[in-house]
Amino acid sequence: PELLKVTNMANIAKGEKLFKSKCAQCHTYELGGGDKQGPNLYGLFGRTSGTVEGYRYSSANRDAGILWGDQTLFDYLEKPKKYIPKTKMNFAGLRKAQDRTDLIEFLKTVTGAEE
Repeated sequence: PELLKVTNMANIAKGEKLFKSKCAQCHTYELGGGDKQGPNLYGLFGRTSGTVEGYRYSSANRDAGILWGDQTLFDYLEKPKKYIPKTKMNFAGLRKAQDRTDLIEFLKTVTGAEE
């Protein structure tokens, strides 16, 4: 399924819960927030993969050249290691399209995407 078909039914509160349970142990999203095991996600939308200053990415992520947006994140979050083989992101992914959509819509509200 494509992200655009389910965006109108996004549940931002559910996306926030998904972030806290699946992402927060490795990522922050606040402006000026630090990196953890994964990079800070502020400014994610419209950024090219592997470009957060000071974060040590895998060469696979640096070399992927992915411009992060709704659809690329939707596809990536399903199975990160399939989307970017040899990425060091140790996350199995979110199988359900609705979960990915909810998470993306939440991230848009907290990473500066809507400013």
